[in-house]
Amino acid sequence: MRHQRAGKKLGRDSAHRKALYSNLAGALIEHGRIRTTEAKAKAVRPIAEQMITLGRRGDLAARRRALGYLRSQEVVHKLFAEVAPRFADRPGGYSRIVKLGPRQGDAAEMVYLELVDYTPAA
Repeated sequence: MRHQRAGKKLGRDSAHRKALYSNLAGALIEHGRIRTTEAKAKAVRPIAEQMITLGRRGDLAARRRALGYLRSQEVVHKLFAEVAPRFADRPGGYSRIVKLGPRQGDAAEMVYLELVDYTPAA
């Protein structure tokens, strides 16, 4: 039984999983929308929303926590300077999952994980 065992392992060890979450959250902040599998999107969505909440706080401790997780100064700067101010008056729910259908090769369910104010470039 899996009592008290929250979260999916996604077929990775803990270090690989942490790197995956960090990279996906950074890509979401950098690009506004990423295409990934449904399981990965559901796993990384709370982490990305927590990073945006840190960006909304805006103090030095929040910036250091975000930098410790995202490991990219450019992404953290974009988070605090551009992304977080857009959600300043929103009490949560900064991202959405849009289903795309199965992937051609292995029929994995594919989704867009995007920020709610994302608009595609024309």
